Amino acid sequence: MNSTPQSSLQQALDALWTRFLPELQQRIAILEEAGRAFAGNRLSEKQQEAANIAAHKLAGVLGTFGLTRGTVLARELEILYSRENGPDPAMAEKLGHIAAQLRAIVESRR
Repeated sequence: MNSTPQSSLQQALDALWTRFLPELQQRIAILEEAGRAFAGNRLSEKQQEAANIAAHKLAGVLGTFGLTRGTVLARELEILYSRENGPDPAMAEKLGHIAAQLRAIVESRR
């Protein structure tokens, strides 16, 4: 059976996804932990920077795999974590909700 260029590309993307899935999951874990720290008013500058970087990297990678909604959400987190934020329950809920959506998107791609 001959494979088409499109099916070969999909196979290559699937292999890359499998290879990089642990990194994606680790980046989401960073975002989840940062969200919890923010909610508890204990987000350190180092955690905020790590969350910003994780969100930035996720935005690029998820787009590569055609997960546009994930890219949009990750960019939103990147923007939020690039700002100075004081205690804000609504912001804490938003950070946690977006991280949960990203996890669901990544898990659904498997």
